Amino acid sequence: MFHSLSGNDLALFISVFLACAVEAVEAVTIILAAGTSRDWRSTFQGVISGLVVLAGLIVVLGPSIDKLPKSTLRLTVGGLLLVFGMQWLRKAILRASGFKALHDEEKIFRDEVEEASKQAKVSRFAVSDWYAFTLSFKGVLLEGLEVVFIVVTFGIIQKGSNPQAFSLAVWAATIAVVIVTIAGFAIHKPLSRVPENTMKFVVGTLLTSFGIFWGAEGAGAEWPHKDLSLLAIIPFVLLISLGLIEILKVRKARNLPVRKLNLPTFSEPSKDASLAVRWIGGFLFFWYDFIIGDDWRVAAGIVAGFFVTHAAGVSAWWIMPVVVGAMLSFTLHEATRPAKVAA
Repeated sequence: MFHSLSGNDLALFISVFLACAVEAVEAVTIILAAGTSRDWRSTFQGVISGLVVLAGLIVVLGPSIDKLPKSTLRLTVGGLLLVFGMQWLRKAILRASGFKALHDEEKIFRDEVEEASKQAKVSRFAVSDWYAFTLSFKGVLLEGLEVVFIVVTFGIIQKGSNPQAFSLAVWAATIAVVIVTIAGFAIHKPLSRVPENTMKFVVGTLLTSFGIFWGAEGAGAEWPHKDLSLLAIIPFVLLISLGLIEILKVRKARNLPVRKLNLPTFSEPSKDASLAVRWIGGFLFFWYDFIIGDDWRVAAGIVAGFFVTHAAGVSAWWIMPVVVGAMLSFTLHEATRPAKVAA
């Protein structure tokens, strides 16, 4: 199928495969909950509708992104991958160090089933169970958006230097989704034994590394050894992340209460709001959470790093690795800082 894959091709394939596998596990859990507790026909109608919307996004976004100037494309995609990858890394490090509970697909499945069983069965249009339809549609669409984002960005941005990059990304995503879907439906339960946090840690490391590489290039820097620099960037991000896990484990062992952060952010509109407000608010909340995540200061730090890199010129390739290491350390320190205990 693919011949003479380079190290970068392998890293691309692994990144896309693992990222899509994680999203597929979460989507399959939602689909199984909707079908098991409600109606399978309506559930599959929701799945198909979600896949149609995602396919349309790929058709529209692919050619549009491909027309952007190379530097703009690399800067934009690099920045998004950095913010996106550091979200995954942040959560994976917090879970690995004990500050955040591990992702429990069994519990998520039970909660989804319990919530679904409480809803009345309403028929709309050609759908006999509207709740089952919307639950599966949202699950496929929301988890699938991350798959589309990863496939399109990885495939398009490397197509110039590697004509098979987009096909490689599509195949990696397809294989991951097919394997997870078959496994999930074969055992008819969520894949709770999948080492999801380990996968998210690896994917977060790879996405962050590619984001550093492409973002710095887009900002005007030139890497000393071109694509081979990734062989140094990936271990750099990995070592920082592993070091932060060990540091946070020591902090966790002290058993001190953690200070609660009150960061300004968007929140989902209440159910009492008007329909228009709920739609607009929900749309803004989704994209804020999807792109910015838990700590907006990380995104702000990355943007500032790009400005500094651009101002410093072609030899400033080292700035973004330093910025990423500093911002990752900062956001994790803030998230786990001990609260002040009154004497």
